Amino acid sequence: MDHILDNPVWNALITGNKQFSNSDGQVKYFDEKISPFIGLKEYSAENFQRLHELIPHDNPIGFVSPVAVKIPETWKVLGNISAFQMVYDQPEPPAEIEAVMVPLTREHIPEMLALTRLTNPGPFTERTIEFGHYQGIFQDGKLAAMAGQRLNPSPYAEISAVCTHPDYLGKGYAKQLMLSQIRRIKTASGTPFLHVRTDNERAIKIYEHSGFSTRKEMYIYFIKKIQ
Repeated sequence: MDHILDNPVWNALITGNKQFSNSDGQVKYFDEKISPFIGLKEYSAENFQRLHELIPHDNPIGFVSPVAVKIPETWKVLGNISAFQMVYDQPEPPAEIEAVMVPLTREHIPEMLALTRLTNPGPFTERTIEFGHYQGIFQDGKLAAMAGQRLNPSPYAEISAVCTHPDYLGKGYAKQLMLSQIRRIKTASGTPFLHVRTDNERAIKIYEHSGFSTRKEMYIYFIKKIQ
């Protein structure tokens, strides 16, 4: 795995997200209330055993790999998602956005959890907001759409939790939030990237129209300890 984005969780936990890292020299993971994702320096049987011994809970965890991984028998595979890893490769940030976007704070967590449960943009828990930069669009007094950032394998920053309530689809909210996040990352001299399920054609089109191109197909695994 030569490119930093080939092992995005590991590289995030040794660079831009290192303040959240629980680890030894080969295994790193977030607190489960922030994110279920873990990173291994190499996806070897030895490191899976280290992870089994180190991680302090039995809840599902996830990891991202550019190749299929053989999972040791001490783990149960709960799911395996194929996702495109897309990178924003335009030289200039997009123009300013006119939509009214509200910075999301801890007081908005119940609404954020409800929206992500409804739309399933990926894992989102009560402390995921600590990654920062979450914004929302409110309509009729409720959270209609949101987006933020998650993994930060510097200089890359992942745009995540892009979702719209079904009652407000087709209004361009997701794209507006996406462009706002792109501008924020580019202004900080970073490079935006994201992951999207390969079967999510609607989202892929939005991302392509926003300036993203597919870098690589990735495997996202969810596994759980077998005692």
